[in-house]
Amino acid sequence: MKPPKRLQSLIEEGLIDTVVRQLMSGKEATVYVVRSGEDTRCAKVYKEATNRSFRQAVDYTENRKVKNTRQARAMAKGTKFGREATEAAWQSAEVDALYRLAAAGVRVPQPYLFLDGVLLMELVTDEHGDAAPRLNDVEFTPVDARRHHATLIAEVVRMLCGAGVVHGDLSEFNILLGADGPVIIDLPQAVDAAGNNHAKRMLLRDVENLRNFFGRFAPELLRSDYGHELWALYERGLLRTETPLTGRFVHKQGPVDVGSVVREIDDARAEDAARRLRAQTG
Repeated sequence: MKPPKRLQSLIEEGLIDTVVRQLMSGKEATVYVVRSGEDTRCAKVYKEATNRSFRQAVDYTENRKVKNTRQARAMAKGTKFGREATEAAWQSAEVDALYRLAAAGVRVPQPYLFLDGVLLMELVTDEHGDAAPRLNDVEFTPVDARRHHATLIAEVVRMLCGAGVVHGDLSEFNILLGADGPVIIDLPQAVDAAGNNHAKRMLLRDVENLRNFFGRFAPELLRSDYGHELWALYERGLLRTETPLTGRFVHKQGPVDVGSVVREIDDARAEDAARRLRAQTG
């Protein structure tokens, strides 16, 4: 196919040779299958962010570093320069998280380089060598559902312990089923577990998404509560990649935080709307 303009600089630099086809297009990026020498890879070309709400941006970008106070003020005011800086920060956050997670041994695509708003990385394939499907496009037996759920809970723990990262938007729509198991993708929402006050809420939602999806195929998973269990161990400094988890957690009784409940309801509505959009565009 004719190379998109955004990939032309990588071709001129000899970083990719040809563009094979478009793999997918979403609200944040378009992904292409490309050839680099003897290797087939994928190139994620970021789009300008226009669909993220201000509240979501504040939650995810809390404690993220910016270059200077001028940039921070512009981002807060939403000026043209500020919007460009915000978009650059989102792209950088995904790239940084991807390198951190790959170094920690988390099941993510291997990143190769980031240039001119394009992330070049490993193409995750299935057992036939074709581009791997999203979990949302696959039906599972109860045995496979339990196995993949256990694998992904272990990856959530590895992300937390090995890299100090919470995905922030983990669901069946951004996990691929590769030839050797699930691979986690799409990390612009990733947050620092120790530096973001919303990290716990985001992690609980990530784990709940996994439980609800795989629970469709193995209903006993719907009774599990790995999220609260592993976060409680993390807060106490007791969570390790080898820590055995039970999926059970006893909640303490106390006064209800109405504000948190309302926030969870709003987040659930936003997540449902996002799921519907991804299902329409996926």
